[in-house]
Amino acid sequence: MTPDEPVAVVGVGADGWAGLGERGRDAVRQAEVVLGGQRHLDLLPDSVPAQRVAWPTPLLPALPDLLATHADRRICVLASGDPMWFGIGTHLVRLLGADRVRVVSHPSSIALACARMGWPVERVTVRSAVGRDLDEVRRDLAPGRLLLVLSTDAATPAALARLLTDAGYGDSELTVLAALGADTEHRVDGLAEKWTAPPGDPLNVVAVRVAAVSGARVLPTVPGLPDDAFAHDGALTKREARALALSRLGPTCDDLLWDVGAGNGSVAVEWLRSDPSTSAVAVESRDDRADRIVANARDLGVPRLRVVRGKAPQALVALPAPDAVFVGGGLTAPGVFDAVWAALRPGGRLVAHAVTLEGERELTEQMARRGGDLTRLSIERAAPLGGFTGWEPARALVQWAVSKP
Repeated sequence: MTPDEPVAVVGVGADGWAGLGERGRDAVRQAEVVLGGQRHLDLLPDSVPAQRVAWPTPLLPALPDLLATHADRRICVLASGDPMWFGIGTHLVRLLGADRVRVVSHPSSIALACARMGWPVERVTVRSAVGRDLDEVRRDLAPGRLLLVLSTDAATPAALARLLTDAGYGDSELTVLAALGADTEHRVDGLAEKWTAPPGDPLNVVAVRVAAVSGARVLPTVPGLPDDAFAHDGALTKREARALALSRLGPTCDDLLWDVGAGNGSVAVEWLRSDPSTSAVAVESRDDRADRIVANARDLGVPRLRVVRGKAPQALVALPAPDAVFVGGGLTAPGVFDAVWAALRPGGRLVAHAVTLEGERELTEQMARRGGDLTRLSIERAAPLGGFTGWEPARALVQWAVSKP
């Protein structure tokens, strides 16, 4: 990476050197050092004169020092398929800037998989199990969805089949597409609940035509999941109140939520389900509830939810600044609102709920200090009344919502 030449990032397929176009081959030939996984380095012919350096483990923390070590040399980085699709190219652009990276793409495994399956790319949902929790797939389970999962290794297809079966989607059709683009390319087909294929090629993509078994519960990604979709002990922001809270919290791309006094985590979980780019921290002082938050996040497809065990405001000190804050518990604890208001980014949203007179008084005082608006929410549900049916009121709730200037 000389001052005049950016890092070249070359996508390589399973067919190796033979499948590279001239632009990709030229970038490799002109390099003084080639960085990549050992599998990719081994695909290069002996005629390539550059020094070959295999990625260290773990890669990302070591990447800045590795680039600095070779800063005065022409660098070429080898990547799988399209380097900008779940690839090293995105990390290099983030680290160096787009003007210091030159990408030579190759057809991605996603493009090849869609071609083999006859699936329209724009209709396909993609999940990567590489360095990620496979439980993220649970968020995407809906009948008729076309899903592609980038496998970690040969064991991923069987693990995915078990997950689908456990979630009530055992009727889903699985196709393991192995060594895409290579002479050894092959496929294995079957149903999730009847999957018995042994581990095969570690380089594979799993195509899933999602189908639920009879009676399986189908959950939407819009806020307002049924209360019994969560494991809880009663400390739960109920369905209607949760949907109203999330409408005011307004999750958008890359936003971070603090769910303070998270109880069993329903608001943070639904925030994450609304947009895969969002992130959230659930702060909960009770260990049993914190454990349930972890389990709820996994079961509902958002295992990336970070759980902080502790009491606010002390537990908030080292957290990254949020774009939105929900206070569902502990709102009368001294200093909580001062702490979250100070941390909240300009333009950020704060929503708090109270079901007690003491909590309502606190929210009224906060509105007087900081503005916003109060909403009183009363819900009644039809329930048996003797031999008839009558309305049974739930506990009334007061919501304070405000945006920080």
